[in-house]
Amino acid sequence: MNSTELVKKVLKGEKTDRTPIYGWVSANLTEQISERFGSVANFEDYYEFDLAHLFGGPGHVPDYMLGMINNKETITPEMVLDSTYNDPNNMSDYDDIVAQLKHHKARDRFCYLQTNGIFECLNYVFGIENHLMYMALYPDEMKEIYKRQAMWNRQFALNAIEIGVDMIHISDDWGAQNALLFSPKMSGEMIVPNHKIIADGVKSKNCFLSLHSDGCIVSALDSICDIGYDVIHPWQESAGMSYELYLEKHSDKFGIMGGLCVQTTLGFGNYEKLEHEIKRVFSLLKGKRWLFCTTHFVQDHCSIDELVFAYDLVRKLANG
Repeated sequence: MNSTELVKKVLKGEKTDRTPIYGWVSANLTEQISERFGSVANFEDYYEFDLAHLFGGPGHVPDYMLGMINNKETITPEMVLDSTYNDPNNMSDYDDIVAQLKHHKARDRFCYLQTNGIFECLNYVFGIENHLMYMALYPDEMKEIYKRQAMWNRQFALNAIEIGVDMIHISDDWGAQNALLFSPKMSGEMIVPNHKIIADGVKSKNCFLSLHSDGCIVSALDSICDIGYDVIHPWQESAGMSYELYLEKHSDKFGIMGGLCVQTTLGFGNYEKLEHEIKRVFSLLKGKRWLFCTTHFVQDHCSIDELVFAYDLVRKLANG
């Protein structure tokens, strides 16, 4: 069974002989990894990563608005409604994704592509404080903006699936440390219906769908099921989301990707705690609907020796 077949079986809740492994290792540790292994790609090959996290493709924000964002100018809902998004159907914009697919598919990896959600990408446009204010003050305008964003995202996802992506990975941080960043009522009226627009498009192509959201999203889990997500990343224990909650109430509905917390466990030089936590999580989740991964990008205070220690153990436990 190759890596793509393995991951698909896990996401479907089928029994497998080992745990798929991955990690968000490159953003802050590329230099250290390259010094030890020659490149991040060599690190991924050495630890036989089963998944690949792809980035790229067209951006939705027009160039003039990018200039406003870079100059820290205030952008209002009216300005966004008066703008024209970039065309998601210019297929030359997907060339970088095609190149990444070629590399990882030569290794039989399951490839998931990071794409926009509804909320997080507009924080970039408005700034998070203004965005939350606009949700409260201009709900009708924001609903129209979200619908436009959803339709753009849907077409982007359909194009990515056409070129061979295995899963659309929607990044849309909803959670603070203890609760959602907006009310469940706002979520139900403004966020969830537009995620459903994207999800229905992805599912129409029999493609897998995942959600990345940091923080505590317990109050949104029923909505996540209704939307049709196959997997959630990271299922953040450090934000009050226990694995017991997942195993008792949600493991029959969707999978989780995560298990190695960069907020509390990896990168602090405490090898005894690191070993204990990795073994604890494997004891709870091994054989379940689980893809091993870091909870986010490994931070730059993590040494290469600690990263190697962690993944030596992870590979042993995943295959054992």
